Amino acid sequence: MTSYDIIGDIHGHANELKYLFMSLGYQRQGDGFRHPDRKIVFVGDFVDRGPAIGEVVKIARAMVDAGDALAVMGNHEYNAIAFHTPRPGKQDEWFRLHSDKNLKQHQATLDQLSPGELAYAIAWFETLPVAIEIGGIRVAHASWQSRDIDCINDALVDAGRFTPDFLAISEDAGSDLNNAIENVLKGPELQMPDGHSIVDKAGHRRDSVRIKWYEVGTGRTYRQHHLGSDVVPDVEIAVDDLTNVNIYPCDAVPAPVFVGHYSARAELARPGLRGGLAK
Repeated sequence: MTSYDIIGDIHGHANELKYLFMSLGYQRQGDGFRHPDRKIVFVGDFVDRGPAIGEVVKIARAMVDAGDALAVMGNHEYNAIAFHTPRPGKQDEWFRLHSDKNLKQHQATLDQLSPGELAYAIAWFETLPVAIEIGGIRVAHASWQSRDIDCINDALVDAGRFTPDFLAISEDAGSDLNNAIENVLKGPELQMPDGHSIVDKAGHRRDSVRIKWYEVGTGRTYRQHHLGSDVVPDVEIAVDDLTNVNIYPCDAVPAPVFVGHYSARAELARPGLRGGLAK
């Protein structure tokens, strides 16, 4: 039976990634790394932020192509696809708006990759699944929501893998596919009561909060059910607001779900759920 080492949210930090491989007993194999007994599962977010984005993509893709690793898509890969896919028939319009906020988030990738390298990366991102179930484990970038994963996979078959037809629906705010992408790749969120907001680690003001989708929220306050901040209001959540969240059961079969995405690692310490990331 194959054993897996699970790595999330590399964000262009190739030196740290290579050090981690060596620490785990992997050896260089072409552009990638190989272990005689184990494989890697990458939990997405290869790009943006770090100083060696191109090298990270090259290593990860080489390992996946060689059968030495598996990978799921992160929200940064999805955002990159949408950012670089033009809307048909619209001049200078893209499925992800080229706003100051989005440009800032993606700038390190734009600065480091040539047009050819960027096309190479995007083409690979478009092949990645949003979730993997293998060897008694489940892996997704931000959360395991079975009905949303099914929704995404059905749309990928019907509209093509991250084609303009797919993105036209997935970027339509409020569509079932848009909600599914948000939940699986970015994590379920709740709107806070009117007049409440928080500032996230990137300095953006938000009126919604990421929640502990693996625990029951009924009877909890936003602060108790939120991932990562004590400034969230200590106000009880309305029951109707929780109807769209598919809670991951403690006794889930086939087994644990592994995620990346979140910075609040201690919040993920629950049997059946793992969130330890390699940064």
